[in-house]
Amino acid sequence: MKYQILNSSNNSNNPSLDKVFTIISKALILIPLAILSGCGFESGDKEPKLLKLPVVTLSTQTTQLHKYFVGGLNAGQNVEIRARVEGYLEEIYVDEGKLVKKGQPLFRLSNKEYSANLSEAKANLRTAIANAMSSKLELDRITKLADKGVVSITEKEVAEANYQAIQAGIEKAQSILNNASTQLSYTYIKSPFDGVTDRNPFKVGSLITEGTLLTTVSDIEYINVYFNVSERDYLEYIKNKQSEVNTHEKDVKLILADGSYYPYAGIIEKRDGDFDENTGTISFRARFLNPNKSLKHGSTGTVELTTNMHNALLVPQKATFEIQDKNYVYILNIENEVEMRSFVPQRRFSDYYIVSSGLKPGDRIVYEGIQKLKDGMKITPKTIDLDSISSFSAFNQR
Repeated sequence: MKYQILNSSNNSNNPSLDKVFTIISKALILIPLAILSGCGFESGDKEPKLLKLPVVTLSTQTTQLHKYFVGGLNAGQNVEIRARVEGYLEEIYVDEGKLVKKGQPLFRLSNKEYSANLSEAKANLRTAIANAMSSKLELDRITKLADKGVVSITEKEVAEANYQAIQAGIEKAQSILNNASTQLSYTYIKSPFDGVTDRNPFKVGSLITEGTLLTTVSDIEYINVYFNVSERDYLEYIKNKQSEVNTHEKDVKLILADGSYYPYAGIIEKRDGDFDENTGTISFRARFLNPNKSLKHGSTGTVELTTNMHNALLVPQKATFEIQDKNYVYILNIENEVEMRSFVPQRRFSDYYIVSSGLKPGDRIVYEGIQKLKDGMKITPKTIDLDSISSFSAFNQR
């Protein structure tokens, strides 16, 4: 096969072939230049641009730790009002959920039978007293006769024994009278203290037996909130209290079921003496004043327990990452090169770790963009203040 090379001299009379030849010639010149440019041999190559990332400098500070515990609300006093005698419910003096005063009547049971028993007891007592008077007169008469020798000493002793027996009858009659009076008083059921009544399960006319629950009266001038604390939280709380000067116990807040804060601070009044072996917790009791009676017995809430932590070294959680259950950050050295460093957190709260070991005040760590980094990479740091981080500011203001 023969090949013929086309050139401008041999094909001057063919304009199309001239154009093709020109295009091919230009392409042969540009392709090597493009290859050289792509391989980086172009003169005046620029250095790669460094990443500009935010960096924070660690420092110790005093901060507040907020712990949250679910608790049950209990009235200062909460007493079940139960019937102490049997009878028909004849009167209900107080509606459900009303404020009552100490000694105020709440219910009345039928009392005709108990009134009759009281009248009978009074009559028996009067009879016993009359018999005692008659016996005393008889004893005095026989005593005089015995002194004169008219009757024997034995008759005198018999008269004395009869008188003593009748005296005992008076005491028995008095006891029966007191019991009848008490039984009658039980038909009037009164409030044992100032408080608020609960629901009334019975209506007028209901037969009430002894021991029947009629209602509950709660003294809610103040509310006790019981909650359980782990051994670790307990020790932190005790150490914090010991380190504070002139500390007071008004450091407890109550979060209601709707997420709002109760407006009055609480006081830690009581801690159990022993830990529960099954749960490993100890019970605390916080007391809250309840002037508006808005807190109710039997409801629930969340206790916010605040402790101050001094010289805490905080690391933003956003600046950390985990590898095989270990926590790491990127430290920036003096050459602005990043180095991976592991640290041991003491505990985690909010958006921060409290450092136990591995980091120290003055360390510069990369706050954001850590997913783009590799050990030894150089960056351009953009220094930011830890206090300027919004979540940190919000944390301190809680």
